[in-house]
Parts: sequence; structure tokens; C-alpha cells
Amino acid sequence: MPHILNRKTRLLLLCALVAGGVAVMPPVLRAQDAAKKAAEQAKTVTCTVTKATPSPPLAAALVLYRTGKLDEAMVAYNAIISAGTAGAGAGADVAAAYAGLARVYLKQEKPAEAYAAAMKGVALTPNKPPAIVALGEVNFRQGKFGEAEASYLKPLMNCDVDAREYLGLAQIYYATSNNKRASDALKQAYKLDPDDPDIERDYMDTLTRSERLKFLKDYLSRQTNDDAEEHTGLQHELSILEDEIAKAGPHCRLTTKLTQTETPLEILREDPVHIRGYGLRVKFNGASAKLMLDTGAGGILIDKKIAEKAGIKKVLEIETKGIGDKGGTAGYLGFADSIQIGDLEFQGCYVDVINRGSVIGDEGLIGADVFASYLVDIDFPNTKFKLSQLPPYPDEAAAAPTLESEPLGAPRLHDRYVAPEMKEYTRVFRFGHMLLIPTRVNDSPPMNFLIDTGAFDNSMTPLSAKQVTKISGDDLDTIKGLSGQVKNVYVAHKANLQFARFRQNREDLITFSLDGMSDSIGTEIAGVLGFRMLFMLEIKIDYRDGLVDFTLGKNIPHQ
Repeated sequence: MPHILNRKTRLLLLCALVAGGVAVMPPVLRAQDAAKKAAEQAKTVTCTVTKATPSPPLAAALVLYRTGKLDEAMVAYNAIISAGTAGAGAGADVAAAYAGLARVYLKQEKPAEAYAAAMKGVALTPNKPPAIVALGEVNFRQGKFGEAEASYLKPLMNCDVDAREYLGLAQIYYATSNNKRASDALKQAYKLDPDDPDIERDYMDTLTRSERLKFLKDYLSRQTNDDAEEHTGLQHELSILEDEIAKAGPHCRLTTKLTQTETPLEILREDPVHIRGYGLRVKFNGASAKLMLDTGAGGILIDKKIAEKAGIKKVLEIETKGIGDKGGTAGYLGFADSIQIGDLEFQGCYVDVINRGSVIGDEGLIGADVFASYLVDIDFPNTKFKLSQLPPYPDEAAAAPTLESEPLGAPRLHDRYVAPEMKEYTRVFRFGHMLLIPTRVNDSPPMNFLIDTGAFDNSMTPLSAKQVTKISGDDLDTIKGLSGQVKNVYVAHKANLQFARFRQNREDLITFSLDGMSDSIGTEIAGVLGFRMLFMLEIKIDYRDGLVDFTLGKNIPHQ
């Protein structure tokens, strides 16, 4: 995710990145293997599912939640709690009301309040749904995947079956690249409760393009609990699906016979002395553009001038959001007949177009996730970008690569596969285009940091920084992104970062909120590993299986 730092009076000093120590493999990372264990355990358990009928007050509150009347739902749940605690004693209805209240708070983007409500429900009905499941949802939002997994599995193994247990497990499975198990879990969740809009939204990921189009039309015709941004996103998705189906044929198909390529990384300078990033030379319908290579961004974003020069066809109006407090930037989704990167050429691809110039002064951005069907090798020290075929799944032929500029509607039917040659890679959590890597700060429990070559430097959120060090206000630095300037900027005074097999000691680490990004993916992003450290590394990424490998380079350019 691109963001830049304007330094008024102080220069950030680059600190050494040191290889050594033990890879960060915290207890919460057992969630990355949980899918396989859960599936094996489930084979030994057969549950008879009886759908409970909620009391009239709970049923009424649930309807309010599912139709997006969150303030009214909160009043209804609090009334159940007040009536229950004032009567003969708090019971199952009160615990269920606390669970409902926790979900309302999560929809309102208030994870701290959601945690408090869920804990009160769990205290009344330990290890039983729906309270324990609501706690799992809160833990997932806080980035505590191991705790979330336990909250879903414990009642399930005792035959306390709740549809949202399967929804929660599916979200963990997707984050850990166990996509087939995620699909199976979502289908089970939908079977148990097809009227839950939270389940419906994720269930759509299991459908083919044509099935998804029909399902989405029906979903959007009803009143659900999507906020305005979610609803607009779903409407845009419907338009894209209709456009894809109308165009027919394979989407963003590879037209050259090559399945690998190597191309130079082009330097992007902040000034005559400092490098702020690296870019790729990309041709759109024959028109050349230099795009910043950004592991924190998704898809392809180009400036309007480049789009007009290339004759990009407009599909629909959209807004593009990023770091900053001023909201989205107007633009549109466009369609390119041809995209060429190195020796590879693709036909029929979608790209995002921004109406005004990028705040980082480039012609656009290309997210590394568009190469998700390849092994991506970003060799910063040697200024090379390489793509090669991923190891095929056991007993399967290698799949034909595609350029995933706007992937939609395709079922994901494989689980994580760690090929023998990748056994030393670090397993990361994937949320769409974002890769989160467990990172210790001053020997803290692991926090999830975004791997972001488009970010100016490493950073932390104030909430995370306060747990491990002192922070103070920062009047020297200005941070800008695609959504304008960040209002509140702080400095964390000491941060020893440890990730994979590397560590770096930092003083005066920039600190600002990433709440918007965390809310958008549904889990906490505690910080960012940015370019001023990552440029010292060769980074290999297997997006398909959620695997990343870092190698410290020998030919590091002056920064």
C-alpha cells in the first residue's frame, strides 16, 4: 500500500538488518495447520444437528442485526440482558444477547467493546455457542487466530453445532491458504443457516462465475447488514461479473508460450540521492508505463493519462482508497485488450484507473498479487524481477498461469501445499492481496505485520506500539497516501523487530493508525514492514500457498 514520508527537519536513519536467530513460529501459528487436524478429528465425530428456536425477543433482535439496523439491535440485545439479569438469574438468552451485542460492535468497528460483550456471554455459558463462537470472531478480528480456532473447534467437537463455527473456521482456512477446506466449511455453514448475510457473503466465494452472478443479484435485492461501502463494493462486483460474462472467453489469458520471465526492476527516486521504490515496465495496448511494484497493493492501478494514451475502455466508475484520512479518490475500472510484462503477454484484463496523479508521483502501481499463479521473485539487491512456475500439486499437472488483475467468482479448491524445495519458506497469512507475517516487537507475542514494498518504511499502529514501548507525538513527519494525509502521527521510541529469520533494531519508528485497512480485511494489522528495510532482501512469494522466503542481498544499493 503506497504511502510516503515528507521529512521536514529529521532524516530517518536506516538500521542494519541482521540474519540470524530463530524463525518466528508462535503458538498462534498452529492455526496454519489447524485445517488438517480439524478435518481428521471431524471424521471421528458424528453429530445430530437440531436447530434451536430462539425466544421471540432474541429472534426480533437477530432480524434487526441481519437487516443492518444496528442501533436498534443494540437496544434490543441490551433489553434482553437487563430483563434477564434483573429476573431469576442470567441464563442462555442473556448469553446469546451478549453474543449478538458483540457482533453488533464488530459491525460498528469497535473490537474492544465487542471483546467485553463476548467475554460476559462466555462467563455465563462457558465453552458453549453462541457466546464462545462470538468470542472466536472477536479474537479473529484482533489477529489472535489460535484463540479463534479453539473457540470454534471446542463446541463443535462436543456436538454443539453452530453455523458460525463453520464460518469462522472457513475464514481461518482462507487466511492459511487452505482453500478447499474453507470452501467445504462455508458450504456447511450455508446449509445450516442460509439466511445469515455474513455467511451468504462468504459463501459466494464457493460459486462459479455464473452461479455467483445469480446469487449476487438475489442478495442485493434484499435488505442485509452491509454497510454503505460493502454494498457499493458488491454492486461493483455485480457489474464486473456481468461484463466478464458478456465478454466471454478466458479472463486475462496468457498468449505467449513462455511460463517464466525475467525483467529489470527500475529505480524510483525520492530525490537524486534516495531510492523510494522499484518499478516494472508494463505495456498496456502497446503504451508503456513504469509502475511501482507494491506488495501492499492489489491489482493494477494506472494514471488517467496512461489509460487514455493506451485506449483503456471504461467499464464502471469506482473510488480507490489507501492510506490517509480523506476518503477515496475518484476513478474507474477499465479493460485492457493487452498487457505485456517482460516477455509475457496477456489479453483481456481489468485495471483500475485513478483520475488524478498518484501522490507518489508515479504512473501507477502494480500489486505483486497479480502474479499469484507464479512463484514471484523480487530481487531488490540485484534489481531483477523473475516469474517462474509454481511446483505442481501432487498428482496434478502444472496449471496454466494467468494474470490475476481482477480475479472474481472462481472456486478455490486446493489446500496449502509446501513443496520439498520450499520447506524453509515462512508461512504467512493471506487476506486477498495482503500478506501478514508474524512479527515480534521487543520480544512481544507475535503481531501480524503487512509485507509492503510500497510503504516508505517500517511502521506500527499506536495500539500495538503502546503494548511494547513508549510513543510520543510527531510534529516533524507528514504521511500521505492514496486517501490523502494522515492526521495523527506518532513515534515509537524503541522497536526490535523480529520476523522470519531476521531482526532489526529501530529507534523513532513512525506510528499511525491502520484501522481502515484492518477493518477492510476483518483482522488486525499491527504494523508494516516497508521498503527501507525490504530493499536489502530478495523476496520470493508463493501467493497460492501463503509462503514467503527472504534472503539478505550482497549488492545493496546506497539508500
